[in-house]
Amino acid sequence: MPIKWVTKKFEALSVVELYQILRLRSEIFVVEQNCVYQDLDNKDQKALHLFGQFEGIIIAYSRLFKAGDYFDCSSIGRVVVAANYRDKKFGHDLIKQGITEIKNHFNEKNITISAQLYLKKFYESHGFIQTSEMYLEDDIPHIEMKITV
Repeated sequence: MPIKWVTKKFEALSVVELYQILRLRSEIFVVEQNCVYQDLDNKDQKALHLFGQFEGIIIAYSRLFKAGDYFDCSSIGRVVVAANYRDKKFGHDLIKQGITEIKNHFNEKNITISAQLYLKKFYESHGFIQTSEMYLEDDIPHIEMKITV
């Protein structure tokens, strides 16, 4: 069964979808990465929410922002795939879909991400280029990366 990609504004998310999204983000960014931080940052309301459903469960997710809502140009953030689905390469599909959705919804070509440093090669495989020195965000090494599509 293939993954089903859905993009919705915050207000259009069902309670079940929102719960699954927040649970997935918490599972990975708080529990798996052992990082206590404030995930609910009042930016979800501005974002488009891109998620992949597999057998009715959200197993991949990212937030998409238009220029000015997070960075100067459009951006992709909170990129996450459930641990037991990572071997299926859904993360690559998620990034490709995110780029497509930014072009379709925002008509923008420049995208910025704040990438965890250990994922540099993953993002480079999609054309992103490192544009900053390493910095700590919630005590995790990050770099800024950009792409023009």
